[in-house]
Amino acid sequence: MAASGHSTVTHNTLDDGKNYNFALTSLTTLFFMWGFITCLNDILIPHLKGVFDLNYTQSMLIQFCFFGAYFLVSLPAGSLVKKMGYQKGIVIGLVVAALGCLLFYPAAAVHSYPLFLGALFVLASGITLLQVSANPYVTLLGPTETASSRLTMTQAFNSFGTTVAPYLGALFILSEATSQVAKADTAESVQIPYLVLTAMLLVLAAIFAYLKLPHLSEAEVEEGEEVEGSAWQYRHLVLGALGIFVYVGAEVSIGSFLVSFFGEENIAGLEEAEAAKYLTYYWGGAMVGRFIGAAVMQKIAAGKVLAFNGGAAAVLIGLAILTSGTVAMWSILLVGLCNSIMFPTIFSLALNGLGKHTSQGSGVLCLAIVGGAIVPLAQGLLADTIGIQLSFALPIICYGYIVYYGLIGSKPESVSV
Repeated sequence: MAASGHSTVTHNTLDDGKNYNFALTSLTTLFFMWGFITCLNDILIPHLKGVFDLNYTQSMLIQFCFFGAYFLVSLPAGSLVKKMGYQKGIVIGLVVAALGCLLFYPAAAVHSYPLFLGALFVLASGITLLQVSANPYVTLLGPTETASSRLTMTQAFNSFGTTVAPYLGALFILSEATSQVAKADTAESVQIPYLVLTAMLLVLAAIFAYLKLPHLSEAEVEEGEEVEGSAWQYRHLVLGALGIFVYVGAEVSIGSFLVSFFGEENIAGLEEAEAAKYLTYYWGGAMVGRFIGAAVMQKIAAGKVLAFNGGAAAVLIGLAILTSGTVAMWSILLVGLCNSIMFPTIFSLALNGLGKHTSQGSGVLCLAIVGGAIVPLAQGLLADTIGIQLSFALPIICYGYIVYYGLIGSKPESVSV
């Protein structure tokens, strides 16, 4: 059974490229959507901070609830995908995410911050299921050698979503927040944008329910089949999970504080709606870098590219801490370019050689996305204590670990199963 499954996958990879190309093209729409939704949090933070009179630590509960869902939902999502397959996992994820977007309407209507946080948790649960399903699926749709390059290319469309989101968010959400209207009305400015997202997610769910995507029997577990061992026995997976934790933590933390950082008098003194538009450069850098990285990693080992980008990010943040004005502003924005290849590269390096443990390994890696909940909250505490600019020292430590993983930690070690 295992042998025939293997030959099917090999045949598809080599001779049925069009089938895989169609599947990869379809998946890019998902990556775009969850990038767009995730990045809207960077607009929600300053928006709800003003609406509900929150301090930095309280406003970071937005990221805590959103990324906390990854911690609670990832392993159950991995089990669900193992049983139902990647395609059904994607459809369920889209429906749950749509429900989360829909809950923004009553949250704004009753002007409740806890309800907003609850809606974000449901939305993030759906996104978690999408991550657990779609990321490993992309790594398996073709040769192992180019898995990092392939995932980086589809993640570039995720970055396209994160690039567009700040601009549209500033236009439809923050522009109303800066006008002189009642706070309840300001809270309601999120209703229409999230209703539109609900409709888009449900349409995508319907499309993916009817698409004929390749079934990868080599990595998917057949009903009743027993799989020996566990994904946790792979050292490069566990170290990769820590890499995902610090990377997502650093990226989300920086994005979360940019609007407030640019509002500081010694940096740029920008109004919220104006500062939010600069987020486009941060996330846009990640998009451009992913297209470049996808090409570069066809020629240069993914681990080396990862280590180089981690080192460059640490240096740029150091500049942002030590300088002021335009230099500090553009140094921190350029970190987006360095971030570009990190998530897909860590993800694919960590899943390398896991076979039947791939979906479980994906669940473990998505569990680590909880870094997006912990690190911003920690930086929020630092910002309240020592100021925003100095609080960026925390992401520097995160990027230091990524350098280590790229050079040493990502090397697979043989395990006895």
